[in-house]
Amino acid sequence: MGSREGLNISTDLKSDVAHLLEIYNVLKENIDNNHIHAMKDPTRGGIAGALNDWANKSDVSIVLEEEKIPIKKQVNAICEMLGLDSYAIASEGRALMSVDPTKAEEILSKIKLTSIGKDAEIIGVVKAENPKRVLLHTIVGGTRFVDMPLGEPIPRIC
Repeated sequence: MGSREGLNISTDLKSDVAHLLEIYNVLKENIDNNHIHAMKDPTRGGIAGALNDWANKSDVSIVLEEEKIPIKKQVNAICEMLGLDSYAIASEGRALMSVDPTKAEEILSKIKLTSIGKDAEIIGVVKAENPKRVLLHTIVGGTRFVDMPLGEPIPRIC
């Protein structure tokens, strides 16, 4: 992102593109038993787009915990420099899942055993109140809306 914008930024960040088949394979039993209600890669629109899409289509709210969302500090810093919302940029090779709450810890444990799932977290809950909204409980104790991104902040390469 930085090199594409002509910025001379030195980081150890690597592309997050990864194959999700390994995660699918360890969760096959949970998928077959309907423990996983939905799964989506947050490419177009990032997690903000994917979760707003779910909230709107399912007529629910999704409440996120900011400290649980595994975004690298370097990514947040670069997004801030470029005026981008880190929740609205693509995260390829990652997956958002809506799962049976009674199976969430079991599913998370399985994902963490995979080579690409070590940083996986339970980042929020689905609620009936405030339908069609995504809310974020911030690190400083506030709550804010996470809006559907308008357009694509970063043009796609592929």
